Amino acid sequence: MKVNKKIVFIAAPLFNKMERERNTKIKKFLEQLGFEVFLPQDNVGLSYDLIHGDTKQKSEVRKHIFLSDVNGVKKSDIILFLMDGRTPDEGSCVELGIGWLLGKHCIGYKTDNRAMDQNGDNNIMIDGCLNFEMARNMEQLKVAILKLL
Repeated sequence: MKVNKKIVFIAAPLFNKMERERNTKIKKFLEQLGFEVFLPQDNVGLSYDLIHGDTKQKSEVRKHIFLSDVNGVKKSDIILFLMDGRTPDEGSCVELGIGWLLGKHCIGYKTDNRAMDQNGDNNIMIDGCLNFEMARNMEQLKVAILKLL
């Protein structure tokens, strides 16, 4: 009997080596917990690796990445929104919003204290999509995500 694994979409920045390595580490962690993972950098690719110069091809790649990410969100059961940094990544915010609107379980993960708000709070609209809950370390993430199995 085949068991359907829940799919986690990792909404995260992927614009430098550190971000991509962190994303891969979290992907492996989730797979070890028994989840299937959609990580855009792996499942779709990086625009600068896919674009080879001409403007028409660049436009096609950008549309492909956008539509592939949206479809990844649609097919996923859970959106894991990685928030480390002074401000959340814009594309990740869009993925989170789409996921929330589609009724997906959305989990926030933030291990640092940087924030734009003078009180150190996150944006209210983002926190609302996350049900005003945030995992602050891998153990809290494990507890939060295993509740959804």
